[in-house]
Amino acid sequence: MKIAHLATIDVGVRFLLLNQLQRIQAAGHEVHAICRDGPWLSEVRAAGITVHTLPFSRQIAPRDDLSALWQLVRLLRRERYDLIHTHTPKASLLGQWAAWLARVPRRVHTIHGLYFPGSMQPRARRFYTWLERITMRPAHLVLSQSREDVRTAVESHICRADRLLYLGNGIDVRHFDPASVRAVDLAELRAELHIASDQQVIGIVGRQVAEKGFFEFFSAAKQISQRWPKTTFLCVGPEEPGKPDALTAADRQQAQAMADIRFLGMRRDLPQLYALMDILVHPSHREGFPRVPMEAAAMARPLVLTDIRGCREVVAHEQNGLLVPLRDPAALAQAIERLLDNPQLAVQLGAAARQRALSEFDEQIIFQRVLAAYQQLDPLST
Repeated sequence: MKIAHLATIDVGVRFLLLNQLQRIQAAGHEVHAICRDGPWLSEVRAAGITVHTLPFSRQIAPRDDLSALWQLVRLLRRERYDLIHTHTPKASLLGQWAAWLARVPRRVHTIHGLYFPGSMQPRARRFYTWLERITMRPAHLVLSQSREDVRTAVESHICRADRLLYLGNGIDVRHFDPASVRAVDLAELRAELHIASDQQVIGIVGRQVAEKGFFEFFSAAKQISQRWPKTTFLCVGPEEPGKPDALTAADRQQAQAMADIRFLGMRRDLPQLYALMDILVHPSHREGFPRVPMEAAAMARPLVLTDIRGCREVVAHEQNGLLVPLRDPAALAQAIERLLDNPQLAVQLGAAARQRALSEFDEQIIFQRVLAAYQQLDPLST
């Protein structure tokens, strides 16, 4: 089949979808990617994936969105795809309806996480429920990364159960392998970051926005530093200046006054950084099925996550990590200190995390499920 995958931005295609696109292409399909132009697309093209760029906006912009919709319809008609597969909210909303207008015969959508968290106010929840319902209506098949989202989508009448399949999520467990990181690599990384050999390292990885729990992380770091002064806190991930909840320069400066907090920005050496961390913290407010904790789990790191949808897909409390209440810096600090006080427990949880990653989070399992989903679609669907 000739297949197109749609996402909003280039970084999503490069880091979330590229391995999947290559696996689908290796299975004998012709695979294209459609997204907004950006610097990461050179790597996607170098990997052998054809790329088409359209001016998708990440914000609500009716005139621009209508223009992008029309351009997308024309592209789909010209390329005559057999199957369209959409990802991310804006690309999915436009992509599913463009594919319907262009009469693409097979339409698939992946839920990477329903937008509304459980704490959302009823009026806002009703709006986002309606928006998700509209997004998924043209799809012949909807794949959900989260088991909890499957239940929510059915109970909220977002999608019929007979069109909905659990997909799961995965990472490259061969890339995230503690055996691949040499002691000399860690020594060089400590020297680069000026972290002494006797320093504890606590890390958070994610886009620098409040929704990822950075402010709770900062508050916990301040509390922990009082008992554990030889502790460095690493913040890894890109700045997001266009987001309404983005961390500002003042936020970062204030955080660094609380404790030894380092902002490393976007990094390509995540296996080495995870190996450097004694604990990976992910105090996010909303998730579908987060990749960062899976990556850290594969690296045998002890995990402290918020007790929310998505994070519960990765961690079973007390078995392969710890779960803490949402927006609770004191509980977050207490869980981290528990692991610092009990290194044996930390090692035990880290080992269990890796075993679960190997058995459940291998991306090859997910890719095979995607290919099986494609095969089950009726070729005469309209």
